[in-house]
Amino acid sequence: MPIKKYFSVLMALFLFFNISAASAYAEPVEEARELIKEYYVEELPEWVLAKPSIKEMVRYLDMYSVYMSAEEFADFTNAIEQQLVGIGVILEESEKGIRIMSIIPEGPAAAAGLRPGDILVKADGTSLAGESVQTAISLISGKENTSVTLTYINSETESLQTVTVPRKVIQLPNVEARMLGGNIGYIRLNSFAMNASKDITAAIQKLGPANGWIFDITNNGGGYVSAAQETAGFFPGVTKAFQLRYKGDEAQVYHAIRQPAGFTSPVHLLINENSASASEMVSASVKEQKGAVLYGQNTFGKGSMQSLFTLSDQSVLKLTTAKFFSPKGSPVHEIGVSPDIETAAGDELFISHRDQLISGLKGYRKFPMLKDVPVTKTFTVKMNAGMQWDSLKKGDVQLIELGGSETAVEVNITDEKTIKIVPQKSLDSKGKYLLVIHPNWTGKNDRKMNEGIYLEVTVQ
Repeated sequence: MPIKKYFSVLMALFLFFNISAASAYAEPVEEARELIKEYYVEELPEWVLAKPSIKEMVRYLDMYSVYMSAEEFADFTNAIEQQLVGIGVILEESEKGIRIMSIIPEGPAAAAGLRPGDILVKADGTSLAGESVQTAISLISGKENTSVTLTYINSETESLQTVTVPRKVIQLPNVEARMLGGNIGYIRLNSFAMNASKDITAAIQKLGPANGWIFDITNNGGGYVSAAQETAGFFPGVTKAFQLRYKGDEAQVYHAIRQPAGFTSPVHLLINENSASASEMVSASVKEQKGAVLYGQNTFGKGSMQSLFTLSDQSVLKLTTAKFFSPKGSPVHEIGVSPDIETAAGDELFISHRDQLISGLKGYRKFPMLKDVPVTKTFTVKMNAGMQWDSLKKGDVQLIELGGSETAVEVNITDEKTIKIVPQKSLDSKGKYLLVIHPNWTGKNDRKMNEGIYLEVTVQ
């Protein structure tokens, strides 16, 4: 059974265009009525506008139009900006309670001495044994500057300990970046937040030159339209961002905003059924202009844009004010964006990374896949002629975990035709790898290898 991982943060399916203060009316309901009449994307019958309260009017609009109190609006914007109130832990279910999978650095849990591997067994005296992660989050989270008392099993001493942890506002990282094996740059964007383009630029510059790029917006529920327009500008050859259609207006095409750093080909874009709103703006634009190859599954299908209006009592009306399309006018709403290469859910990164690696192995021969090898697997390679193994150099044999980094190997010479490739650490259970042997060796007859070889490996 796959491990369930949860962040205690909710990403809604929405995007922002602007926040503008409405004119001052005597009552917020009149303000809302005029705003809906003027800006809502569809024409409405008079009986809807005649409803006596804002919530009753909004009930007859689309599902993305919402009326929020000032407090609800604060939670709403915090979700976009990846902010949450909590203790800073990522959790998974365990037989004894709830296991801490990782700790957000410098968060309250880290300061209190909690560590990955600790198992939470009680929250404020309530047992967590046999409970779901969702239940645990509801017990552990709460209002800012309150606290929760946790009883836990220390992962190092296995002793039962108790600690009181304050709840604070925590900023989750919006951009995750790392260099994958084979010098493939990987960047994940969790939300189209206000500073998304700055964070992406910093990640590209930090990783440096790469042989290819993978940009991951799976499970990204959207964010600001301006962030989508800027993000489109990272992709090669993408000059247009999206098309908007307001009520009664002709279509307007918005240009992508070029960025100080950008992706260099080849580029892959990862999407799935939870990629929505601003994610679909970028996906549709990039696919249409061939700025990247899309991997994954069909996206959510939210092709509408919302604007926010602050009312006189500081409540907020989120109103659908436009529909968006690809730059050439392909619809997104209730259709979504289809990938160029469809993968099983959860396999987007593995397959994208594999294809990036193989694209750099022109002229190499593909050998049959090795399936379900043990984590302690040693690979034996036998040539059809004697080799001068003294020409062996570091990097001539690579074992790369798909979606991860290169695994160090030791190459042992058995005889003039045979070598053994020994990974320097156990392979990851259920992991997927690519074994590459480069054609850099010389035979006893002083002839170089004609071609390199590669093969895929799956682990038990």
